[in-house]
Amino acid sequence: MTPPAGTPAPVRMPAEWEPHEATWIGWPHNLSDWPGKFAAIPWIYGEIARKIAAGEIVRILVESKAHEAKAIRLLSRVGADLSRVAFFRFPTDRGWTRDFGPIFVRRERPKREVAVAGFGFNAWARYPNWRKDAGVPARAAKALGVKFLPVRFHGKRVVLEGGAIEVNGRGTLIATEECLLAPVAQVRNPGMTRDGLEEIFRAFLGVTNVIWLGKGIAGDDTHGHVDDLCRFTGPRTVVLCRERDPKDENHRALEENRERLASARLEDGSRPEVVPLPMPAPLCFDGIRVPASYANFYVCNAAVLVPTFNDPNDRIALGILSELFRDRPVVGIHAVDLVWGFGTLHCLTQQQPAVARGRVRRKGFSIPSS
Repeated sequence: MTPPAGTPAPVRMPAEWEPHEATWIGWPHNLSDWPGKFAAIPWIYGEIARKIAAGEIVRILVESKAHEAKAIRLLSRVGADLSRVAFFRFPTDRGWTRDFGPIFVRRERPKREVAVAGFGFNAWARYPNWRKDAGVPARAAKALGVKFLPVRFHGKRVVLEGGAIEVNGRGTLIATEECLLAPVAQVRNPGMTRDGLEEIFRAFLGVTNVIWLGKGIAGDDTHGHVDDLCRFTGPRTVVLCRERDPKDENHRALEENRERLASARLEDGSRPEVVPLPMPAPLCFDGIRVPASYANFYVCNAAVLVPTFNDPNDRIALGILSELFRDRPVVGIHAVDLVWGFGTLHCLTQQQPAVARGRVRRKGFSIPSS
């Protein structure tokens, strides 16, 4: 299929490490996402926003003028650069902006510009409160004055969360069958086939090659998001979580994904370089396992932000990612409380790619534009 009439083409979804104009986050407000731990969550968001604002604009979704004022007070106390923070009063159901927020694509000609790929959202086909979240991408596109491209297949809106896909910006996308092709559990697009999804990816994200992994990690209430287990760190390199304890429930699924990647090909026919990333020890609250994973890092202009869990493997994971991202510092963010919401850093952020060519300069290092 092709995008609808009037859609600028060709478009592509840039890789996360390409220069950003901004990062979008939704300031936390839903107490039920972190029962018993909510008081700590805004402070974690404040630290995340402070790190991101060192290199780009932070665009924050808030519920109201009062909600915005609370966010400003906290950001001031943690030392965030408020001149690089912008607020949008868009009511939301939750704060997981990766999944309901605007998925940006870019075209290079006849002029370089961004647009929002208008995928639908239904709260991971799991929760009843999603309608406010689902309206955010169109509202963001209107606020920015960029094109909004409704994504439909045979007349039906296509549901897709940002955490379900991982791209290298060159034409390859990684996803899991458990999340996007499950026939019965948490089905986003009933009747949608593998071929149909790949057509959508090609038309709206500029993807020519899809690597299908199997299952996600234990504790993931999204039913298999790829951003908890496998991430690109460069056009040809991925990190893949590995659980070496054969008794752990993640062991088999991650080993099967490793086998799939061993035979996978990139868009040019070459094999990806696969770097193993450790898992922290199982983390549980009230007897419930949560999806603690170092793969849920976020690459912004000023740093790579990595969730940490008071675990011996924190240092190992940070070291591995520091070797892979040489152009910006790798920074750990304490995420033991945050992951009680069943997500961490990547889940709550969504990048907006830069339009202008040039170099992003911040605090002694530079990031070349693509």
